[in-house]
Amino acid sequence: MSILVTGGAGFIGSHVVERLAERGEEVVCMDNFNDYYDPGVKRDNVRAALASGRVTLLEGDIRDADLCDAAVADHDVTAVIHLAARAGVRPSIEEPALYEAVNGVGTVNLLEAARQADVDKFVFGSSSSVYGVNSNIPFSEDDPVTRPISPYAATKRAGELMCHVYHHLCELPIVCLRFFTVYGPRQRPDLAIHKFARLIEADRPIPMYGDGTSRRDYTYISDIVDGVLAALDRPLEFEIINLGNSEPVELSELISIIEEAMGRRARIEQLPEQPGDVPVTYADIRKAMRLLGYDPQFPIRQGIARFVEWFREVR
Repeated sequence: MSILVTGGAGFIGSHVVERLAERGEEVVCMDNFNDYYDPGVKRDNVRAALASGRVTLLEGDIRDADLCDAAVADHDVTAVIHLAARAGVRPSIEEPALYEAVNGVGTVNLLEAARQADVDKFVFGSSSSVYGVNSNIPFSEDDPVTRPISPYAATKRAGELMCHVYHHLCELPIVCLRFFTVYGPRQRPDLAIHKFARLIEADRPIPMYGDGTSRRDYTYISDIVDGVLAALDRPLEFEIINLGNSEPVELSELISIIEEAMGRRARIEQLPEQPGDVPVTYADIRKAMRLLGYDPQFPIRQGIARFVEWFREVR
């Protein structure tokens, strides 16, 4: 018996694969190693997990329905943790069809494979972006999410809806997890914290979109992994659950915290706000605490310090 983790060589996926292997699970790590960022980085992400002998690497694309079927059926998969996606709000505005194909069709392919194999649990990695410009603070799972403002957000909401269809029709146990701005070691190089650290280290200006007052609920990677594994393990039938830190931080404050951790000053290039960006994200995590025993451990300063330590080890 094994657990399939799609996107298993990515930032969040590689940490999930590693944690599963550490606790003795047999894992199938599926990734297509696309060129959204350097595929070599993703191969480095899973090198240690593959050396454990508990992880099988399966290279392929979730848009390939036959491959998804084989990944589940041929490896005696009993649970699927679906984290593979075409990522990024801003790039999705340029390539909406690609995002729909990967995040939409790919998710249906995996749900269908899970249905055919009668797996025990399906965990879907969704996003706080589904809330769009939400006036209800903090964001609750009961809030209406009918007005996404980017193709990426729309595909994630569509994935949640398709998950509900498969639960309703097939009684497939599914948990959809809305991740709030995840950061930490192995963070994608295009994401703000990693990008800012790289530019500060090189004494190059960092782009600050807007006036610095936008706020994000930054969530440390190990807290997210705790939530993912709890969603896998708990006997839940269908739930949508926020995973965040529930302590939003202004962009200008985030930059100051990174400066402090790096011991260097940033040069800031102020730019207009970007289409698709929301002014604030803020997770109500009471449901996660109640259903998953979720209890985030890393305040932003501690998490950033750990990120910077990793960044300087690998740069």
